[in-house]
Amino acid sequence: MVGRRMLAAIPVLAAVTFGVFAVAAASPFDPVQQYAGSAGLSASQETLDQLRSNLDVDGPFTQRWWDWLTGALSGDLGDSTSLRQPVSQVIGERLGWSVLLCAVGFVFAVLVGTVLGVAAARRRGGLLDRTVTSLAYTLEAAPPFWIGLLGIWLFAVRFDVLPAGGLTDSGSDVVTAGALLRHLALPALVLGLSQVPWFLLYVRQGVADALEEDAVRGARARGLAERTVLLQHALRSGLLPLLTLVGSRVPELITGALLVETVFSWPGIASATVEAATATDFPLLAALTTLATVAVLGGNLLSDLLYGLADPRVALEEM
Repeated sequence: MVGRRMLAAIPVLAAVTFGVFAVAAASPFDPVQQYAGSAGLSASQETLDQLRSNLDVDGPFTQRWWDWLTGALSGDLGDSTSLRQPVSQVIGERLGWSVLLCAVGFVFAVLVGTVLGVAAARRRGGLLDRTVTSLAYTLEAAPPFWIGLLGIWLFAVRFDVLPAGGLTDSGSDVVTAGALLRHLALPALVLGLSQVPWFLLYVRQGVADALEEDAVRGARARGLAERTVLLQHALRSGLLPLLTLVGSRVPELITGALLVETVFSWPGIASATVEAATATDFPLLAALTTLATVAVLGGNLLSDLLYGLADPRVALEEM
């Protein structure tokens, strides 16, 4: 199954990168003027043509796409015109920080969503169930940047217990373990809270349905403790839909991370993405779009693998 998915990913990635360069060709923005800035307003046409040749933005976009694709396969992703660095260096410097933020926020969302979902399903219709589901629907409708601004106001401005952004303390350029934990806490919390509602509602529904199954009723009839029935029977069955949710939340996680990193000035991929989009830096934008596509495909594959391993009734070969 993994082999088939990897083969199927090849045309998907090719189509995505082709689409990026097609959009670039149809865009009204001139990457040469963006690169030259205010100096381009007074530059001669000969200078602009030479700059256009140096940036390799001449010719049909299909040729530029093919040149970029063949270069990417050999490890050369081109140069970023906005950050004036090789694209591989831009991604290498920032990817780790984005992965750290997404991983911590995702783990927080899964743990909190699972615990609250199980608690709500155990007393379905009770006060706790009504409270957490209402909060879940409220958070589900709130955009991550709004939650981020609210978090800054509450924890950084009003109570002054966490920094408002960045990666290092004021007056220091050194990233220490303590400073990293302090600066990571708030953006990871905001990103996690933006994902909690999905896991909470899925777990609540799955566990509540599992508690009505004959197997669970039979376990209760045999006199098993309620804790055993809940954790070893209902929870195992109710978590199966959650496994499929893991992969489907990857695009939303990436989008949320993009907004959260921007709000908190986190030095991850988001700032590079925003810079690439505003400066029409298509080599960098193509690489970042490809990276996001790989993350989505990998998340879907992980969901199928986890589901197949958790449920022996599902054959991985048939997926």
